[in-house]
Amino acid sequence: MPSLHALANPARFLKIARPLTSVLFWLGVALIAAGSVAGLTLTPPDYLQGDTVRILYIHVPAAWLGMGGWSGIAISSIALLVWRHPLASVAARAVAPVGAAFAAICLITGSIWGRPTWGTWWQWDGRLTSMLLLFFVYCGYMALARADADRGGDGRIPAIFGIAGTVLLPIIRYSVVWWNTLHQGQSIGLTRSSIDAAILWPLPIMLVGFTLFFAAVVLMRMRALLARAKAEARMRRMARA
Repeated sequence: MPSLHALANPARFLKIARPLTSVLFWLGVALIAAGSVAGLTLTPPDYLQGDTVRILYIHVPAAWLGMGGWSGIAISSIALLVWRHPLASVAARAVAPVGAAFAAICLITGSIWGRPTWGTWWQWDGRLTSMLLLFFVYCGYMALARADADRGGDGRIPAIFGIAGTVLLPIIRYSVVWWNTLHQGQSIGLTRSSIDAAILWPLPIMLVGFTLFFAAVVLMRMRALLARAKAEARMRRMARA
């Protein structure tokens, strides 16, 4: 298994990433399809929420990956600042739009669930508001990273922003504990859950499927960013010739 240092070589990284992308993508799609069929046809409606409860099969993975995406940005930012890993900035820039998309899906599905449950599409609830802030922070990071790349920066400023943004993650995680909130408290844990197992069992399938899909899309974007950088470097060499 190649070490992190060995993967610093873009050519070696691409040699591994090309076949891995397809494996992760198609396995993720297959699990998402299987989980969707199971969640829509093989589970009963909730005794209070009815069929509305089925939105959790999209909402929970989206929330998980919205937060997990920013964790990936933070780890890549630390790798850039501490070890000057040459792929760290590429990884963070690749993760950002994918994480932002899942944060947006989390907000949209939460609003769809909230309309019949709370009687409104939106509440300035602690969990919802902090997740919305995370989406805006994603947008800020993408704008900052693009500006830094356009001016030929070394990626340190976006990396500092990426680390600073992690302050939102514990706020999102514990908002339902710290504040009186409309959003339900933690209902799914490692050892027990307040959701009946007859409804819950497709959720792990969806979590794994969406996580694999997320990883595949990030690898696709990393490969595209590296290809663009290589093409730009070639154009600069041709311009100087």
